[in-house]
Amino acid sequence: MLTNWHAVAAGLATLTGFISAGHALLNKRDPRAAIGWCAICLMVPVLGAILYVLFGINRVRSRARRMRLQERNIPSGPEEVGRGEPGDVPGHLAELSRLSGSLQHWPLTERNAVGILHNGENAYPRMLSDIDGARSRISLSTYIFDSDETGRRFIDALAAACARGVDVRVLIDGVGEFYSWPRARRLLRKRGVPARRFAPPTLFPPAIRFNLRNHRKILVVDGAVGFAGGMNIGDRHLAGRPRGHRSLDIHFRFAGPVAAQLERAFFEDWDRAGGVCPDAPLPVQPGSGPAASRVLTDGPGEDMDKLTIVLSGAVSVARKRVLVMTPYFLPPRELIGAMVSAALRGVDVSVILPEKSNLPYVHWATRNMLWELLRWGVKVYYQPGDFNHTKVFIVDDNYVQVGSANLDPRSLRLNFELAVEVFDPGFAGQLIDHCLETRNRSREITLEEVDGRPLPQRFRDALAWLFSPYL
Repeated sequence: MLTNWHAVAAGLATLTGFISAGHALLNKRDPRAAIGWCAICLMVPVLGAILYVLFGINRVRSRARRMRLQERNIPSGPEEVGRGEPGDVPGHLAELSRLSGSLQHWPLTERNAVGILHNGENAYPRMLSDIDGARSRISLSTYIFDSDETGRRFIDALAAACARGVDVRVLIDGVGEFYSWPRARRLLRKRGVPARRFAPPTLFPPAIRFNLRNHRKILVVDGAVGFAGGMNIGDRHLAGRPRGHRSLDIHFRFAGPVAAQLERAFFEDWDRAGGVCPDAPLPVQPGSGPAASRVLTDGPGEDMDKLTIVLSGAVSVARKRVLVMTPYFLPPRELIGAMVSAALRGVDVSVILPEKSNLPYVHWATRNMLWELLRWGVKVYYQPGDFNHTKVFIVDDNYVQVGSANLDPRSLRLNFELAVEVFDPGFAGQLIDHCLETRNRSREITLEEVDGRPLPQRFRDALAWLFSPYL
């Protein structure tokens, strides 16, 4: 009798393995991911099936449908205000403006002023000053909101704004909030600040959500001023922090009509998180700066692959230079091909990465794929010093894209991300100078160095690279 039960259990385990492997085969777009999950599910059927259910099933489409925004609830404003046409963009970059405009369907706004804020020492005081001066509405979204000294300064400022009658909303990612204790959301609610979580993991009902994170960082004040970039809220972004892990970063302040697009993106996420949106938008501010700008949203569902398409398109029209500064670099095949093609056309393509990474396994996986770029003339540099979290993408002397997205599968496939594209030679020139100064003090990586790694390191790096679709 016992033998019969063993046979039944073995048969069910085998069937479970084949069902989960079949699901992976039919639903995985990346052949490496499909092969990997099929092997795991067939070799260790029960454990493999459990792991596949928790980490492998692509819930992106179904969840994105359930989380689809209700357009009637999102204040959008008059889309034609501040509109810029591709003809306003110089030369060959007009093609890029048409590409991003076709994908995003939001206008390229004119007369924006864009400020560069290095590290928390420059960004946080400016953000807090604008919060203190708010008169009507504050919309704040972040992946991590620490409850340390910096976080509590923001909590105090937001609570004070609520007390004087400002309409305040704060959105924190449901996984990112666990980076700090006590949780900032609870502290905000105790002070009377409306705060919500984006897709939090729960046990009852069971909802284990490691993917589909809201990685966007948005602050909009009175619909006139907005902040975006890669900087979370916390002491971790203070360059002068005496101890602990520091993350250098650059944040950006936008004054002008593009702030309305930043707030539109915020309210889409606020609606997804179950929040109530205002009935009417604030008036779009005309602005007086030199930059033409547009917000690009990327994420599961309708927005998927937008940034990959725009980034690849931007590299394909480059004539002089492509400068990339990013903390994590595992680009999709389309972008690798565009970068190699640009380098072979004589474009100076440089990728600047941190030599010290806060995620060693991502660093290992990157090392395993660098040969493909180095072989064809793409230059790669490791910058010294503290971990650098900055994300900047520059084409020629006029186009810059900044925002929250890293150049890796998690950002470009699984997370909700936000970027702002800026056409302005003055703004681009400042960031080009910063990138070139960083490149000049960085160490260039050669193909000989990558190929000459010891065998144990090569094996480790290749193993990490196998899991790159999930890093």
